[in-house]
Amino acid sequence: MYIRKIVVAILLLGVVLGLFFVYRVYTAIFAPNTGFNNEEAYVYVPTDAGFPEVREQLEPLLKNSSSFEKVAEKKGYAANPRPGKYIIKKGMSNNDIVNTLRSRNTPVMVSFNNQETLEDLAGRIATQIEADSVALLEVFEDNAFLDSIQLDKNEALSLYIPNSYEFFWNTSAEEFRERMLKEYDRFWNEERLAEAKRLNLDKEEVITLASIVQKETTRVDERPRVAGVYLNRLRKNILLQADPTVIYAIKKHTGDFDTVIKRVLYKDLEIDSPYNTYKYAGLPPGPIAMPDISSIDAVLNPERHDYYYFVANINKPGYHKFSKTLAQHNANKREYVNWLNSQSVHR
Repeated sequence: MYIRKIVVAILLLGVVLGLFFVYRVYTAIFAPNTGFNNEEAYVYVPTDAGFPEVREQLEPLLKNSSSFEKVAEKKGYAANPRPGKYIIKKGMSNNDIVNTLRSRNTPVMVSFNNQETLEDLAGRIATQIEADSVALLEVFEDNAFLDSIQLDKNEALSLYIPNSYEFFWNTSAEEFRERMLKEYDRFWNEERLAEAKRLNLDKEEVITLASIVQKETTRVDERPRVAGVYLNRLRKNILLQADPTVIYAIKKHTGDFDTVIKRVLYKDLEIDSPYNTYKYAGLPPGPIAMPDISSIDAVLNPERHDYYYFVANINKPGYHKFSKTLAQHNANKREYVNWLNSQSVHR
């Protein structure tokens, strides 16, 4: 009888210990193990990162990092971390976290517009994906690539159509560039190509003119009219005389694209640059900024009119006064210059 009690006691102890072990295992794998208060947190795993780097990022987010490490090892993740952006939700278990890190690379939305240079574009993109600005600029300016798509460095910015695009965070510089080439080809559909041909312009010339239109007016509804002015001048072989091209020429000459020029002076018109449309006929060698789609489509679908000149409208901020004759334009211009002087805008 006594021996039987001992056996039963041992069996009961074994069951208790077994249940305790199962509980510990279950808790380690399936119990919530997040230690943050927000609904979710983000983990960015760099390309070629080892498990120690992943663990270091996760440690502040977990209640128990050692239990996570054991589960990651058991499930084989510790030996094969995968790069990307991952969302860790509040209340996730170690099992959930490992499964997320293994297979749920979350896309990011990459947006860009209004960049003046490839350097600006590289810096903007580098804040949104893993590739750094140096690597991005290197592939943007790669001569072999540009030759393969028949662009030169002056035209290279025209390849990047401003918009919002879905990427994985761990996209490389080369992958970003190749995707942008596909988006460029998709943007230039048959309809847009036909409109460009009708205007006797190629794709890069359309974007170059659109960049001037973009800089001339922030008013989207006015862009087709401004585009119409420049197209009229091109048809008549009249110098474009676009102030934004002079400003760009100055910035390019000085290398300072952060400088702010509110007023173009007569002495500025003498700068010897192919971007100075007061000196050189036709379009400049490439875009002076990144035009948005509304500016590109304004060039492709310009307003038809007989205007050849325009100047800022002091009575309607952001808009311009348009004229058909030089005499009318000069009268409008005197009004604008007098206003600038009254506002002490000298540069």
